[in-house]
Amino acid sequence: MKITIKEPPAGTEEEIIVLCHNISPELLRVLNSIKTPNNMLVANIDNEIHRVNPLDVFYIESVDRKTFLYCESNVYESKQKLYELEERAMKDFLRISKSIIVNVNKIKTLIPSLSGNGEAVLTNNERLVISRRYVNDLREILGM
Repeated sequence: MKITIKEPPAGTEEEIIVLCHNISPELLRVLNSIKTPNNMLVANIDNEIHRVNPLDVFYIESVDRKTFLYCESNVYESKQKLYELEERAMKDFLRISKSIIVNVNKIKTLIPSLSGNGEAVLTNNERLVISRRYVNDLREILGM
Protein backbone atom coordinates (compact mmCIF):
# COMPACT_ATOMS: atom_id res chain seq x y z
CA MET A 1 0.00 0.00 0.00
CA LYS A 2 1.31 3.39 -0.96
CA ILE A 3 0.67 6.47 1.20
CA THR A 4 1.13 9.96 -0.27
CA ILE A 5 0.76 13.17 1.70
CA LYS A 6 0.78 16.54 -0.06
CA GLU A 7 0.29 20.03 1.29
CA PRO A 8 -2.67 21.75 -0.39
CA PRO A 9 -2.32 25.21 -1.88
CA ALA A 10 -2.97 28.05 0.55
CA GLY A 11 -6.65 28.87 0.99
CA THR A 12 -7.97 25.50 -0.17
CA GLU A 13 -9.80 23.00 2.01
CA GLU A 14 -7.94 19.91 3.19
CA GLU A 15 -9.22 16.63 1.75
CA ILE A 16 -8.46 12.95 1.89
CA ILE A 17 -8.72 10.88 -1.29
CA VAL A 18 -8.69 7.08 -1.02
CA LEU A 19 -7.93 4.98 -4.10
CA CYS A 20 -8.66 1.31 -3.51
CA HIS A 21 -9.78 -1.79 -5.38
CA ASN A 22 -12.20 -2.78 -2.63
CA ILE A 23 -13.19 -1.44 0.77
CA SER A 24 -11.96 -3.88 3.39
CA PRO A 25 -13.28 -3.88 6.96
CA GLU A 26 -9.90 -2.55 8.10
CA LEU A 27 -10.07 0.37 5.66
CA LEU A 28 -13.65 1.09 6.72
CA ARG A 29 -12.56 1.27 10.38
CA VAL A 30 -9.75 3.70 9.49
CA LEU A 31 -12.11 5.89 7.49
CA ASN A 32 -14.69 5.87 10.30
CA SER A 33 -12.05 6.91 12.81
CA ILE A 34 -11.08 9.84 10.56
CA LYS A 35 -14.69 10.89 10.01
CA THR A 36 -15.59 10.67 13.70
CA PRO A 37 -12.88 12.35 15.76
CA ASN A 38 -12.83 12.13 19.55
CA ASN A 39 -14.24 8.59 19.43
CA MET A 40 -17.75 9.84 18.60
CA LEU A 41 -20.12 7.25 17.14
CA VAL A 42 -22.18 7.88 14.03
CA ALA A 43 -25.78 6.66 14.07
CA ASN A 44 -29.17 7.38 12.52
CA ILE A 45 -32.68 8.23 13.62
CA ASP A 46 -35.30 8.55 10.87
CA ASN A 47 -32.76 9.17 8.08
CA GLU A 48 -30.98 11.84 10.13
CA ILE A 49 -27.32 11.23 10.89
CA HIS A 50 -26.19 12.00 14.44
CA ARG A 51 -22.88 12.02 16.27
CA VAL A 52 -23.31 10.16 19.56
CA ASN A 53 -20.94 10.44 22.49
CA PRO A 54 -20.13 6.91 23.76
CA LEU A 55 -20.47 8.20 27.33
CA ASP A 56 -24.19 8.77 26.65
CA VAL A 57 -24.77 5.19 25.46
CA PHE A 58 -26.19 2.74 28.01
CA TYR A 59 -25.73 -0.32 25.80
CA ILE A 60 -25.38 -1.45 22.20
CA GLU A 61 -27.48 -4.32 20.89
CA SER A 62 -27.60 -6.30 17.68
CA VAL A 63 -31.11 -7.40 16.63
CA ASP A 64 -31.95 -8.99 13.26
CA ARG A 65 -28.63 -7.90 11.73
CA LYS A 66 -29.17 -4.29 12.81
CA THR A 67 -27.19 -2.52 15.51
CA PHE A 68 -28.84 -0.14 17.96
CA LEU A 69 -27.36 2.34 20.44
CA TYR A 70 -29.59 2.84 23.49
CA CYS A 71 -29.25 6.25 25.18
CA GLU A 72 -31.27 8.05 27.86
CA SER A 73 -34.02 9.29 25.55
CA ASN A 74 -33.17 8.01 22.05
CA VAL A 75 -32.45 4.76 20.28
CA TYR A 76 -30.08 5.17 17.34
CA GLU A 77 -29.33 2.71 14.54
CA SER A 78 -25.69 2.25 13.58
CA LYS A 79 -24.41 1.07 10.22
CA GLN A 80 -21.52 -0.64 12.01
CA LYS A 81 -21.72 -4.21 13.21
CA LEU A 82 -21.55 -5.02 16.91
CA TYR A 83 -18.08 -6.54 16.59
CA GLU A 84 -16.83 -3.42 14.77
CA LEU A 85 -17.98 -1.20 17.63
CA GLU A 86 -16.40 -3.62 20.11
CA GLU A 87 -13.12 -3.53 18.16
CA ARG A 88 -13.02 0.25 18.46
CA ALA A 89 -11.77 -0.54 21.96
CA MET A 90 -14.22 1.67 23.74
CA LYS A 91 -12.69 1.27 27.18
CA ASP A 92 -15.94 1.58 29.13
CA PHE A 93 -17.83 -1.08 27.16
CA LEU A 94 -17.87 -4.81 27.74
CA ARG A 95 -19.68 -7.65 25.99
CA ILE A 96 -22.23 -9.33 28.26
CA SER A 97 -23.92 -11.59 25.71
CA LYS A 98 -23.70 -12.60 22.08
CA SER A 99 -25.76 -9.58 21.07
CA ILE A 100 -25.10 -6.90 23.74
CA ILE A 101 -22.22 -4.65 24.74
CA VAL A 102 -22.86 -2.60 27.90
CA ASN A 103 -21.35 0.64 29.19
CA VAL A 104 -19.97 -0.51 32.55
CA ASN A 105 -20.31 3.03 33.94
CA LYS A 106 -24.09 2.76 33.52
CA ILE A 107 -24.40 -0.40 35.66
CA LYS A 108 -26.08 0.30 38.99
CA THR A 109 -26.48 -3.27 40.32
CA LEU A 110 -25.45 -6.82 39.43
CA ILE A 111 -27.80 -9.64 40.38
CA PRO A 112 -26.44 -13.22 40.24
CA SER A 113 -28.73 -16.13 39.39
CA LEU A 114 -28.58 -19.80 40.24
CA SER A 115 -28.21 -20.76 36.57
CA GLY A 116 -24.83 -19.00 36.37
CA ASN A 117 -26.18 -16.12 34.34
CA GLY A 118 -26.59 -12.71 35.87
CA GLU A 119 -28.57 -9.56 35.48
CA ALA A 120 -27.31 -6.00 35.21
CA VAL A 121 -29.58 -3.20 36.38
CA LEU A 122 -28.60 0.03 34.65
CA THR A 123 -28.87 3.53 36.07
CA ASN A 124 -32.05 4.04 34.01
CA ASN A 125 -33.47 0.87 35.72
CA GLU A 126 -33.36 -1.17 32.52
CA ARG A 127 -32.39 -4.80 33.10
CA LEU A 128 -30.03 -6.79 30.87
CA VAL A 129 -29.25 -10.51 31.07
CA ILE A 130 -25.56 -11.33 31.39
CA SER A 131 -24.63 -14.64 29.77
CA ARG A 132 -22.76 -17.00 32.06
CA ARG A 133 -19.83 -16.87 29.64
CA TYR A 134 -19.31 -13.16 30.37
CA VAL A 135 -20.18 -12.95 34.09
CA ASN A 136 -16.59 -13.44 35.27
CA ASP A 137 -15.23 -10.82 32.83
CA LEU A 138 -17.72 -8.28 34.14
CA ARG A 139 -16.94 -9.09 37.78
CA GLU A 140 -13.22 -8.70 37.05
CA ILE A 141 -13.71 -5.32 35.36
CA LEU A 142 -15.85 -4.08 38.24
CA GLY A 143 -13.39 -5.43 40.83
CA MET A 144 -15.79 -7.93 42.40
